[in-house]
Amino acid sequence: MADQHKIVIVGGGAGGLELATRLGDKIGKNRAAITLIDESRTHIWKPLLHDVAAGVLDVGEDQLEYLAQARWHHFRFLLGRMERLDRKERVVQLAPTFNDEGDEIIPRRTFRYDTLVLAVGSICDDFGVSGVQEHCLFLDTTEQAVHFQKRLIDSLLRAHSLGGPESPTQLHVVIVGGGATGSELAAQLHYATHQLSAYGLDEVDPERDIKLTLIEAADRILPVLPPRLSMAAHAQLTRLGIAVHVAERVVAVTPDGVRTESDRFVAGGIMVWAAGIKAPDFLHNLDGLETNRVNQLIVRPTLQTTRDKTIFAFGDCAACPLGESDGQLVPPRAQAAHQQASLLVKSLRNQLAGRRLPEYVYRDYGSLVALGKYSTVGTLMNRLFRGSVMIEGVVARLVYLSLYKGHQLALFGWYRVALLTLANLLRRRVNPEIKLH
Repeated sequence: MADQHKIVIVGGGAGGLELATRLGDKIGKNRAAITLIDESRTHIWKPLLHDVAAGVLDVGEDQLEYLAQARWHHFRFLLGRMERLDRKERVVQLAPTFNDEGDEIIPRRTFRYDTLVLAVGSICDDFGVSGVQEHCLFLDTTEQAVHFQKRLIDSLLRAHSLGGPESPTQLHVVIVGGGATGSELAAQLHYATHQLSAYGLDEVDPERDIKLTLIEAADRILPVLPPRLSMAAHAQLTRLGIAVHVAERVVAVTPDGVRTESDRFVAGGIMVWAAGIKAPDFLHNLDGLETNRVNQLIVRPTLQTTRDKTIFAFGDCAACPLGESDGQLVPPRAQAAHQQASLLVKSLRNQLAGRRLPEYVYRDYGSLVALGKYSTVGTLMNRLFRGSVMIEGVVARLVYLSLYKGHQLALFGWYRVALLTLANLLRRRVNPEIKLH
């Protein structure tokens, strides 16, 4: 074991976990010692966090245990948060880990690597807007999504016990950011809050007491989609009674709501920030590695960092050139992380064998946005006609679901995915449609 090539992967998101799993299956038994590091004990696919926040997905049933995945797929899992890098000694340092009571359970540690892969994802960018950190909730992690869901349920339970909200805006939710996360969250919250009366919270009238507002700085929501689909999604949200404001840039957040550049004030009891992303702050000037203005590590087409060939980065935390384009980067999407993880499985095996590393070429398969149970819209790339095809409704929904199944297949294989799908169908027969605690 001591003589094995040490591959350390930091970040257990979709890309990092897929990479650790596939490398473990291929070379983890005898050719390399593979270690995955993450500050969470469990994994859930990040595009599902808005479902967790709305309570339509029970994280306790759908999360994956890193330790179990490591045992099944021949890699080692370490719980911890990376805080420092020593490139000369090839060592990563992890911060101490504390329990919920604030007690230190794991001390500060260091681990040596021969090859380091950084896949730490992204977090919301507050753009320096006053009051965001103090008054907004975020959906970057499972813990944050669970916290939002509990706060929403607690507010609804209190309003129900008192015969109605304590204040007119207690149950008003303001979502800043009309991209996929914000739009999907708004739709799922509408569905979840309208189901509550069926479970006994009938003192809260969803139409009268609950208000959902979505604010987007661009001139339309879902700006990555074609205008027709953005307008279709906008119309669907409006039909649900969700207030949608576009071309409104938020300049301040207070305990009572948000203020925009046009001096519009939107009152709210719960504010969610889902506008823009950046790589985690600790990557900035990480032992001299080159980064851009949003902390992304600048990488070559091989996904190696520009200043250290022993360190790779991919996914949202990497600034990867988009082919031959002038300064354009690979977009921060789950499909890019999946593609890059697949490439790195080959790359790291080539590295061990002393062969040339392949270069990454982004393949755009389209974009999809699911508005809860109401609608799904998106585009699929059509290779035959060298363009995109717009899809909506049932077809789009099935394609959207297939993306998650593809992630599961990379982690579990066909047999276990089939069993998990069957188990989920059976659970829906006996469990509430939404999480009530």
